[in-house]
Amino acid sequence: MAEAVVSSVLESVRDFTIQEAKFLSGVSHQVEVAQNELQLMQGFLKDADARQGQDETVRIWVAKIRDAAYDLEDVIQTYGLKVVSKKKRGLRNVLKRFACIFKEGVHLHQIGAEIENITTKISALRSSLQSYNIKEIRDRDSGGGESSLQLHERLRRSYSHVVERDVVGLESNVEELVMHLVKDENRHQVISIWGMGGLGKTTLARQLYHHKKVRQHFHSFAWVCVSQRCQVRNVWEGILFKLISATKEHKQEIKEMTYDEIAKKLFRVMEEMRCLVILDDIWSIETWNLLKVAFPNVETESTILLTTRNQAVASLPNRNAFLHKLQPLNENESWELLVKKAIPAKAEIDLGMYRNLGWKMLQHCKGLPLAIIVLAGVLARKNSIREWGRVSANVHEYISKGIRQEEEYEGVSRVLALSYDDLPYFLKPCFLYLGHYPEDCNIWVSELTKLWVAEGLISLRQQRHGSGETMENIARDYLSELVERCLVQLGTSGSTGTIKGCRIHDLVRDMCLLKAKEESFLQINNSLQENTSSVATEAGQLGKIRRLAIYLDEKADRLVSSGDETNGHVRSLLYFLSEGWMPKSDKRLLYPLKDFKVLRVLKVEGLYGVEVKLPSEIGNMVHLRFLSVKDSNIKTFPSSLGNLICLQTLDFRVPAYVHIVIQNVIMKMKQLRHLYLPWNYGAKGKLELSTLGHLQTLHNLSSKYFDLKDVGRLTNLRKLKIILSSSLQNLEENLKSTSSTLNCIRSLIVQNDTNSGQEQAMQMVSSCRGIYKLTLDGPIAELPKELHNYPNLTKLVLRSCGLKEDQMGILEKLSNLTILKLIGESFEENTKILVFSKGGFPSLEFLDVSSTHQITEWRVEEGAMPRLCRLNVVFCFGLTTLPDGLRYLTNLRELTITWMHRELHRRIEEDGEVSIKFNMYLPL
Repeated sequence: MAEAVVSSVLESVRDFTIQEAKFLSGVSHQVEVAQNELQLMQGFLKDADARQGQDETVRIWVAKIRDAAYDLEDVIQTYGLKVVSKKKRGLRNVLKRFACIFKEGVHLHQIGAEIENITTKISALRSSLQSYNIKEIRDRDSGGGESSLQLHERLRRSYSHVVERDVVGLESNVEELVMHLVKDENRHQVISIWGMGGLGKTTLARQLYHHKKVRQHFHSFAWVCVSQRCQVRNVWEGILFKLISATKEHKQEIKEMTYDEIAKKLFRVMEEMRCLVILDDIWSIETWNLLKVAFPNVETESTILLTTRNQAVASLPNRNAFLHKLQPLNENESWELLVKKAIPAKAEIDLGMYRNLGWKMLQHCKGLPLAIIVLAGVLARKNSIREWGRVSANVHEYISKGIRQEEEYEGVSRVLALSYDDLPYFLKPCFLYLGHYPEDCNIWVSELTKLWVAEGLISLRQQRHGSGETMENIARDYLSELVERCLVQLGTSGSTGTIKGCRIHDLVRDMCLLKAKEESFLQINNSLQENTSSVATEAGQLGKIRRLAIYLDEKADRLVSSGDETNGHVRSLLYFLSEGWMPKSDKRLLYPLKDFKVLRVLKVEGLYGVEVKLPSEIGNMVHLRFLSVKDSNIKTFPSSLGNLICLQTLDFRVPAYVHIVIQNVIMKMKQLRHLYLPWNYGAKGKLELSTLGHLQTLHNLSSKYFDLKDVGRLTNLRKLKIILSSSLQNLEENLKSTSSTLNCIRSLIVQNDTNSGQEQAMQMVSSCRGIYKLTLDGPIAELPKELHNYPNLTKLVLRSCGLKEDQMGILEKLSNLTILKLIGESFEENTKILVFSKGGFPSLEFLDVSSTHQITEWRVEEGAMPRLCRLNVVFCFGLTTLPDGLRYLTNLRELTITWMHRELHRRIEEDGEVSIKFNMYLPL
């Protein structure tokens, strides 16, 4: 990953020197020389990265160049930021500056010497390239001898004649795809099988290739394993040889053809004959685009079946293409496969004794056939329950690394690592960053993208030319590509179709952590103990560890180990607290964090069990770009936070019972992109925001302490939560002056804390006509009549709004609304009947009705909510029955009832098409 690091550092230094050129004038020559050395190195890093797995000396060389690049970035930015912080206006500061001129000159000389020292190291590493036989690579297909990746590909090459025994769980897949292959009408030109590595795509393809019906339907067959480093002509030749059953003379004739001639020959053969061509293991859309020119693009009787880990390849822009997504095995299928592979058919074994251990170990496989086969290969040699128990104790290791003997199965991590090796250099660090998160953790995409941006992993140079996309949007594109490549799994999605949550398969995480360790990218500490630093141990062997994820458990009584010399170069520090973790009652718990001088990311959330204090010295951590103390019991907002001029994300949503006083320093954080203010705060006078031109998210803006005119200057603002805690003066006039900004807002939350603010809340909504998501919290009474004309509105949350009964008529006309949540007294107290009328809510897919105690009757007319598929009813104890009209909701698939009458269960459980979840009942 040296290529990714050096490219990122070069871009970072280049951008920083452009922005702060006047403050780097004293060392500009040294910076330029260092940049040139790194640029000269770039072309060699692809070869070095590919070869470090098979050559320990190259691995050490790569670690050294990584460290040198990071050190260079740290030195340049630290110096630049210190100079910027000293360049303050005012007579008093000018006098101070005169007193420090000589001292600063000495400091400047030291910085220049440091940069020269790092440059000398880089130059020496470049000079040693020849002795390591590292070659310059300008494109993907060039290069010298066989790398470890190429060797691994050759060992894993698939062949059509190898038919697996003991195939489990593919019967329905085979049946469906055979039907698509042999049908004569509405035929598919291309059929794609897509899924993560080890899921059984090649096994499924072989089952189809040898299937009796398929053999009877097609006249000629060809199987080619494409692999990551595809040679297009070799693939074409391989297909052609098999389709025409080429003799030795024919093969020689084909080999003498030009590139164009062989493409035309293959095109004609597939056009004239009924051929089945299987392209196993295609990695990129570029490879497909190169290959497809030899395949007929008109209606023929030939079919191409391909397997891939990449959704972009599987989802071909072809009207005659069919995509089949392969799913993991279920629990019963997993057990069946394990038994077939691990226990010989003739063995007289009481399976009951082994079942509990086997099922326990299978939980680690998560239905991945390759993992089950690897586990079975280990267990096949274990003939007692005691031996199975020993395997169970270290099952993760066995599955990830496999068995050492060459004739046995290799580990899952090695196979899944092919997907990592195929990533473009800029996606590799983004993938490795996922290793911070604990196993089975739901990763919130909003947070992840902010972390990637803060770490400098997102490059604006990757955006489409002239698109004007934000770095957050590019980060989401990166994540989507990782999903398409089956390295990340989709979690929850938002009302607009965007990914809200994601996760990674446990075995993919194992591979991720293995790669992160090899690359010295990340270190995970499971607890903190006195005088223990596994980070320092690793650093001596692999280079400096720049990122720490710390899982605090009952063994830990502090956040940072004392006397840890590695703190000085750590860039990212993320804490994950186990449930109920309680530190010592020490307000100074966060004080050791000030030793992390170049920290960019600090995430320390959930410290609510004991009061802690944020040290004023945090203002010296000038490299910070991401700071979150969400849900931590912190009662002060240090004014020194204003020194964090690089800060992009500040999440200060401490618990609501904590009252924070904020001084007017936020305006100094001019790089802020996302600002989450406390739930409960005060200030002396108005707080200024007008300088925050990059701000995209503004949460908990109080009308009492901020001027709405400032919001009008935030031209990049897209998400706003405003709290109406006092009457706004000249609101209508201010809204007109901010109209261009408000129309660009995509997510709006209006919290009305005053009875007199109802009209003002509606004026705010009326000024934000471009919103996709709207939450109204507090008394409103009436909605804007023009709300149904908002073209983008897809999600609406109404909490304790006290709407008049006739307001349902406005809600029902929201033609694009897909999510509706009615929480608390959404309608006024005397509203007892809730009616969803015919034709209302035409696009609604999810409805949540919670704590609407006053509703005693609920009607759903035929034709209402025709697309509703999920319904939640929570704590509505006024209802003794659900609407009879639910039977009209033919798309309803999930009904969740929480804290409701028991009799509801008996009345609706007869409908087998609906998945009913009863979480809790009222004792009534």
